[in-house]
Amino acid sequence: MGQAGIQDQKPCDLSDLILRPYRSSDRRAGFDVYYDAVRNGAARAYTSEQRAAWAPADAFRPETPDQMLDMVAFVAEHPDCAGRIEGFMAMERNGHLDRAFVRPGWMGRGLAQNLYDLLLEWARGAGLTQLTTEASHLARPFFAKNGWQVVAPEIITRDGVEIERFRMSLAL
Repeated sequence: MGQAGIQDQKPCDLSDLILRPYRSSDRRAGFDVYYDAVRNGAARAYTSEQRAAWAPADAFRPETPDQMLDMVAFVAEHPDCAGRIEGFMAMERNGHLDRAFVRPGWMGRGLAQNLYDLLLEWARGAGLTQLTTEASHLARPFFAKNGWQVVAPEIITRDGVEIERFRMSLAL
């Protein structure tokens, strides 16, 4: 598409998003969201070395089982942006919020909140009494705003690189 085509596209708007359950066909697109969120969206909080260790370029492994199919997971799809997946969240059925990523252009625009609200509704309906997660520096304020408490900071090591994150919990 030429430059004129890009300028003619309708800007993506939160109200146009389709929130729906994750499907196996979303796997590659979900990885692309994760990669974009970590490599680009997390640039202000983590070094390039940390981001490369967290999301290696060769991390997508289509031959491995799709763990998200065993979770409660929702994606945000934007039909005006070629049906592109813009974000997703996934929770294990025991209440561990395992994955929460949105593309950098959606950070701070309410997309994460919309996905989170769906998971929270599911968790309450399932009778869960506590949720847990490990939050990045960027995700921690989002979760805190939603009533989560930091249990403890922790350092994990990926490919020999230390990355700080925060164990958090929420009583329902």
